Amino acid sequence: MRIFTYTVGPVQSNAYLAADLDSGTAVVIDPGWDGELLLSDAKKLGVRISEVWLTHAHFDHIGGLAALANGLSSAPNIALHPDDQALYNLQGGAPLFGMKIDTPPIPSMVLFHGQKLTLGESTFEVRHTPGHTKGHVVFYCEKEAVAFVGDVIFLGSIGRTDLPGGDYSTLIESISTQILTMSDQTRLLTGHGPETSVGDERVNNPFLLN
Repeated sequence: MRIFTYTVGPVQSNAYLAADLDSGTAVVIDPGWDGELLLSDAKKLGVRISEVWLTHAHFDHIGGLAALANGLSSAPNIALHPDDQALYNLQGGAPLFGMKIDTPPIPSMVLFHGQKLTLGESTFEVRHTPGHTKGHVVFYCEKEAVAFVGDVIFLGSIGRTDLPGGDYSTLIESISTQILTMSDQTRLLTGHGPETSVGDERVNNPFLLN
């Protein structure tokens, strides 16, 4: 599995293309903007984007979804936790920031805690991690020691909890039970900023130190 990172959009969100070259398939995680760029690179790699996995429904993580889906010859499965469906229906809150995004397609896959998703020979576990939004999830591949964590945790920081659906104590609980239970070597591919690791955040993140 190869993972490509794109920093896109007005608030510098991270979008990811995860490709399995052996099977020729790929998934996109959080196409926050510039869906055409993700499409172009997938074609260059010779892989077919079959699914889009959303960690949550904020506009800066779904803003490129319409362009991505419209550029594919067959509609991809779009995976979202149902607790974020209302936010998704409101353009991910874009109007609150004076922005507008193209209306994304209706999600076709319902995510739930403990669900298994596959990409080639790799299996990802869905972990429900509310606190930033009610339906936030992360995608954890134990075999590859990597997790796509959206806006739950960042290098030396944590996700915002002051937006609708956010709750600080819930977020800290999600990090404690769903992030810090991964191995210390696990790479954390975040929704903004550079990647980090479970081990680094366990000992250095000021929000997690007692």
